[in-house]
Amino acid sequence: MSLGFIKANTTDYVPVPKDSDTRVAYVDRIYQENGKSYMDADFIEWYEGEEANKKFREIEQDPEMTEAPDGYYIVNDDEELKKLEIASDAKVFMQIYDRTGNIEEAGTEWNEEISVEKFISLFSDDSEMNMKDFPYHLTVENDKIVKITQQFIP
Repeated sequence: MSLGFIKANTTDYVPVPKDSDTRVAYVDRIYQENGKSYMDADFIEWYEGEEANKKFREIEQDPEMTEAPDGYYIVNDDEELKKLEIASDAKVFMQIYDRTGNIEEAGTEWNEEISVEKFISLFSDDSEMNMKDFPYHLTVENDKIVKITQQFIP
């Protein structure tokens, strides 16, 4: 699905701060097991701005393109999935999702906090907006995901 029709005020965008407990991943699936919620995550390297351009030039080595398209660059050298438990009280912050059931109405609301239950339901509904298409910043403490922040994709 193309997200080209979705409008966002990108001047309000603020990158997710980096810290040692947070990594970026694509979510392969979310499921229940023994009364707990789990996520299979495919960890990636996420680069933005000049850091993205530098990494892009290093890997792509295309003399015709010297900047990362759209200002970000993703490296996924290891597609192994990691199973992580989602804490029941995890904080979840979304940028964009189908709030109304009408994809044309989807808009960006920066760092909108939703419940873990709502987040899980977004992965199980049949919306045209596939939540697997977005990377997520996952903060992990004591082997549990305690914070999930959806990465905005321009």
